[in-house]
Amino acid sequence: MKAHLLRIADRLRESYWFVPTIMAIGALLLALTMVYIDSHSGSHWMDRFPWLYAARPEGARSLLSSVGGAMIGVAGTTFSVTMAAVVYASGQYGPRLLSNFMSDRGNQVTLGTFIATFIYSLMVVRTIRSPGETVGEVGFVPQLAVLVGVILVLCSIAVLIFFIHHVPSRIHINSVIERIGDRLLAEIDNRFPVFVGRPLDESADDDRIPDAFRLDASPAAIERRGPVRAKDNGYIQLIDEETLLDTARANDLILRLQYQPGDFTHRGSVLVEAWPAEALDEDATAALRTAFAIGSRRTALQDLRFLIDELVEIAARALSPGVNDPFTANSCLDWLGAALADLARRDLPSRLRADEDGVLRIIAHPMTFAGFVERGFGALAQYASADKIAGQHFLAALGDVALSCEAPERIATLVLQAKQFRDLAERALSGASREAVLTRADELLRALAEPDYKRRLRDGNAWLGGTA
Repeated sequence: MKAHLLRIADRLRESYWFVPTIMAIGALLLALTMVYIDSHSGSHWMDRFPWLYAARPEGARSLLSSVGGAMIGVAGTTFSVTMAAVVYASGQYGPRLLSNFMSDRGNQVTLGTFIATFIYSLMVVRTIRSPGETVGEVGFVPQLAVLVGVILVLCSIAVLIFFIHHVPSRIHINSVIERIGDRLLAEIDNRFPVFVGRPLDESADDDRIPDAFRLDASPAAIERRGPVRAKDNGYIQLIDEETLLDTARANDLILRLQYQPGDFTHRGSVLVEAWPAEALDEDATAALRTAFAIGSRRTALQDLRFLIDELVEIAARALSPGVNDPFTANSCLDWLGAALADLARRDLPSRLRADEDGVLRIIAHPMTFAGFVERGFGALAQYASADKIAGQHFLAALGDVALSCEAPERIATLVLQAKQFRDLAERALSGASREAVLTRADELLRALAEPDYKRRLRDGNAWLGGTA
């Protein structure tokens, strides 16, 4: 249930209707409140302020009518401009970036402000009465409500000025990349080192894995696996860790996750395997199934690979022959390097997860450091290797990640990536461009082969840095 609630909250955050609706309801309540205050207190309070003048019925009605008409027109124009910006960004940077613009709070508040001002004016203007309109009743002008309407108009003008500046600044490519990179770094900080449960030492606790989940499992042991199958088609957007742990502990189960956030699943595919199968009753199966939120598209709720893929997509499009913009690709490489450098300083969680009592409950499948490097740099290598500017920056970013690495196996991952990139560049480039990229690759490989590679990389900062 928690997973589905979080998915609904994410959908509301990315919708254009939720914030304007809340603001419209607020405007409606504000109008009713102001009119109520005016009807009970009158407008005598305005006599204490010589710079305030009580409006007459015709003037107040004309003012609010003009405000309402203008606001709905500006709201329509704002919506059109927003849609044009969204279509442009989707075409230029990739359709998967559409949700980034849909969730922009500035656009939502701007649209909501104009709609709220329109609704407020509409609700207040209907309460204005001229003398003689109704037999036996005097005229009524909600002076305080009209004054608040004028204040809302001034706020709307300020929001319009903000919106004119906001739209071009948000679709600027560096701003788009920065938002993705910032969220990637924030998700890394939130997710690691803890992912699901308490990590165990894999080498020391490998004997805790049931025989049914081992590679050499016998047919009899495999029969004791209880599958939990999906009922929907789509991408796994969220996995509720607490539900998995609580259900496994309550039923004395050990679970093996078959998917991770971002993977596509279809009806009938096995989401989780539980051991022993005889302890997996219908209630436990239903609880485990509700721990997975499945939707039509990938999201960044728990999927770090999705954010990496967004940066890779922007860089790949920038390096395509039709665009040929290596400097945009360099910006993506900078943020990928920053994210992987941050990741290199962290202990990635074990695939074995225990409950509070130290009992193995979940066998997960988190990505390794090598997996993240391959997802980012590996996916971009074929594009950057064909361009001198992007190729040199690619190697610089690898060197920057190496400065944050301590574990030999992570350095080996970067060495392998540099060698593979060198081979690609050797085949894709020619002439002076080929010589420049291969020379830089050889310098990086020589530095990484030495025990004091960090000193060598820092001493070689003239070629590792300053290449933007």
